[in-house]
Order: sequence, then structure tokens, then C-alpha cells
Amino acid sequence: MGKRLDGSSLFSGINAGLTNAFTLLSGQYEDGLTIENLNSALTNTNITNTGYGATFASYLTNNFNSVDTNHDGTISADEIQKLMNNMATQGLTREQIMSLGASSGIGSSLQETVLSHFDEIDTNKDGKVTNQEINAYGVNSEIEKQKIEDRNRIVNNMSLFYGDDTQEYEGSMLDYRYLDDEENS
Repeated sequence: MGKRLDGSSLFSGINAGLTNAFTLLSGQYEDGLTIENLNSALTNTNITNTGYGATFASYLTNNFNSVDTNHDGTISADEIQKLMNNMATQGLTREQIMSLGASSGIGSSLQETVLSHFDEIDTNKDGKVTNQEINAYGVNSEIEKQKIEDRNRIVNNMSLFYGDDTQEYEGSMLDYRYLDDEENS
């Protein structure tokens, strides 16, 4: 079996990116992370050359009002921590994964898999995926793969017993036996 889908690297990568971006951005602007400073950061080469700074600055700019929960016009370290806690407990939206995922250093295959199966992973249909939902989807996918592998192995073994050539079949063992009887009728 291959490596099971695990969302923890997605969440830890985004948290690390937010923490690093906040540290970088707040170090550049002594008066704090205001909307003006975030807009300025989008063209500041000290920020844009970091690989994650511009992406996270763009995310914070676009979501400023929801991140600045006390509405004082500045994003604080406490508000970044609340954002990260909220993402960890309530999950990530498709937009958050698309905008923050690639810059967080996670593997593109994990991001691609989560995005392409987002609706299946989001079992409570709240528009967000949690680490638990991603992990449960990974476990269920592995179980289904294993069932198919087991079924094919059994069918192949039956084929050898009945003298038939080996072929993969996704039905039940009884279906296979009865199909063989129907073909001989």
C-alpha cells in the first residue's frame, strides 16, 4: 500500500507560513500590519523575494476585515494566532488551500489531491476540510484500495483453480462463479 493521505502537513505548513509571514511583515512595519502596510508589502522586494511573504501578505490584505477581529485597523500576533486556531479547528476553505497551500511548502500532490476531492473530503458539507476529514478520507481510500486488491487476488486464485486465465474483476466471488457457469451454458 502507498502512503496514506494525511492533512497534518497542510495545516502545519500553512501555520508556519502565516507565522513566518507575520514575523517578516511586522519586522518591516513598525506601526503594525495595517491594510496600507500590507498593500505596500505586495510590492516590497524584501517581502516578495521570500516566496511566501507576498502570498501571505496578499491573503491577509484580501481578508483583512475578518482577520482584524477587534477592528482596530492593525493585525496583531494574537489575531494571527486566532486565525491559525480557527483554521485548525474549523478547517480550511478551498480558497485558503489554493492561496496559501503552495506557498506553505507542502507537496503539490497533497494540495492537488485535497482540492480535487474537496467535496468528498468535506463530509459535513460546511465548505471547509479539517485535518480529521482529510485523514478519514485517506483511511477510507486505502480501505477501498485494499478491498479491490483482495478481491482481485481471490479472483486470480480462483481463476487458477478453475483453469481460467487470470483477469481482474470487481464483482463478488459468487458473481465470478456464476458468470463462468453462464458462459458454459
